[in-house]
Amino acid sequence: MRALLLCSCLALLPGRAGGQPFLRLRPSPSDNLPVKDIVEHPDPEYDPKEQDLDERALRKKLGSHFDPGFMAVAAPGNASGGTSGGPGPGPVPAELRRLEPGPRLRLGRKARRKVLQWLWAHTRCPVLYAWKDLGVRFWPRYIKEGTCLAERSCSLPEGMFCKPVRSVTKTFLRWHCQGWSSQKYCTWIPVQYPLIAECKCSC
Repeated sequence: MRALLLCSCLALLPGRAGGQPFLRLRPSPSDNLPVKDIVEHPDPEYDPKEQDLDERALRKKLGSHFDPGFMAVAAPGNASGGTSGGPGPGPVPAELRRLEPGPRLRLGRKARRKVLQWLWAHTRCPVLYAWKDLGVRFWPRYIKEGTCLAERSCSLPEGMFCKPVRSVTKTFLRWHCQGWSSQKYCTWIPVQYPLIAECKCSC
């Protein structure tokens, strides 16, 4: 009953959650992904202590939500998380293979394949992954976050750009304190963190 009451109260407090003076308790659902950094209160009194960071207990609390493909307890050796579909452009998708050249342009099979591969390399929108440190008040602390390539246009002629079209949520544990000083009560609560799962070339 106490846990249910706690969750109900948290849902009603967007700014100051139970007295803990940080701006946002959890990542906010947004059309603008990836999620902006959460501004934390700098007081270390609101950080979990060593006894609160027992990995075995936290893994048990998170249960089946632990996804080693997108979360890590220790800092990953490589900050880059790669791209969706592998390092290269990958196979040309079916919708691009169905394109037909104009009546004045006759291409052999080999030339047509090269043109399609060139088009795909310049118009594809992979998800670019990088590991992000969420700080000590999240567990696991590291998340593999995706972004869409925005450095160049993805259309011919230019004008369209890669934008998020699909997201997934991963469940993390968030250290949350209520009250002040010696009277505060702190615990780990589950929160959902949205991640870009797919990018698409669009206006």
